[in-house]
Amino acid sequence: MTSTFTTNATEIVLPGKVEPSGLTVHNRELGPPAAGQVVLRMEATGVSFAEQQMRRGKYYDQPAFPFVPGYDVVGTVTATGPGVDTALTGRRFAAVTKVGAWASHLLLDAADLLPVPDDVDAVAAETVVVNGITAWQMLHRVAKVRSGGTIVVLGANGGVGSTLVQLARHAGITVIGTASARHHEAVRELGAIPVDYRDPDLYGRIAELAPAGVDAVFDHVGGAGLVRSWRLLRKGGTLVSYGTAATKDDEGNSQLPVLKVFARLFAWNYLPNGKSAHFYNFWAGLRRPETFRARLREDLAQVLRLVSEGVVTPQIAARIPLSDVASALSLAESHTVAGKVILIPDA
Repeated sequence: MTSTFTTNATEIVLPGKVEPSGLTVHNRELGPPAAGQVVLRMEATGVSFAEQQMRRGKYYDQPAFPFVPGYDVVGTVTATGPGVDTALTGRRFAAVTKVGAWASHLLLDAADLLPVPDDVDAVAAETVVVNGITAWQMLHRVAKVRSGGTIVVLGANGGVGSTLVQLARHAGITVIGTASARHHEAVRELGAIPVDYRDPDLYGRIAELAPAGVDAVFDHVGGAGLVRSWRLLRKGGTLVSYGTAATKDDEGNSQLPVLKVFARLFAWNYLPNGKSAHFYNFWAGLRRPETFRARLREDLAQVLRLVSEGVVTPQIAARIPLSDVASALSLAESHTVAGKVILIPDA
């Protein structure tokens, strides 16, 4: 028997290269879930750097306009399609979508659902879905920094940065974190040594704090500063590049800055100094979807366990209703807040 189930969904559409005010709110009828799918009612989704790049047409592999942005989501399953365990209905899950999460309801493959413990609030969980998985994988799967080491986190007040600081401190690692002066107290509370990223001698200040070099640098900025990050490493240290924020406003080919970083990191790995350089790609390994999904489940579970235990405190910059997404995106781009801006359902 064919289901006649429908849901009225509110979606935020990015129509083209627009200012935040150019985002539009659309309502449409969401059909029934197909085989292997569920309907997820959004409880929290977030504004990440990816969406800030997408509205400029600068994200590496974004879809053609128009589309619904939204990199990750936490919500409750309200319906299941054929072949899906009906016991999932009423349970809370997270999912990484890359696009599509800025919606009140969305269709997802059940295989992509990531369990969220009942004792973790939806907004708290959303704050550490992509940010937490990214931070955990960069620290423990890529750089593999051991207890007693020292690392540098650029943007220690940001969504990924603040989570990375807390994970590192929990692992017994000393953290030097860059941030604007207004966020230094917050960075100290997270357990890092703050350094003003606007300081003309930023890298000199870091070198004073770690004269023997550091075990890893986590750099989301890219651009000319990437060379300075590389120089901070001790022998055997690791540079993890995971963004190109320095070129976010540049005109031209959106893939070129990333390709330049790839080329530079590739060349550095052949230098005879014992250092290594990596570009972290969240979607690496997707060609083996079962392994990829298992890794996401495992790593998010680790982060959410630490949230549940109070070891990691999600840094929530603001909670803003979905329909006021223009304000949320503007706030996220203002560089005045610490943590992640979260979109929640309209009242």
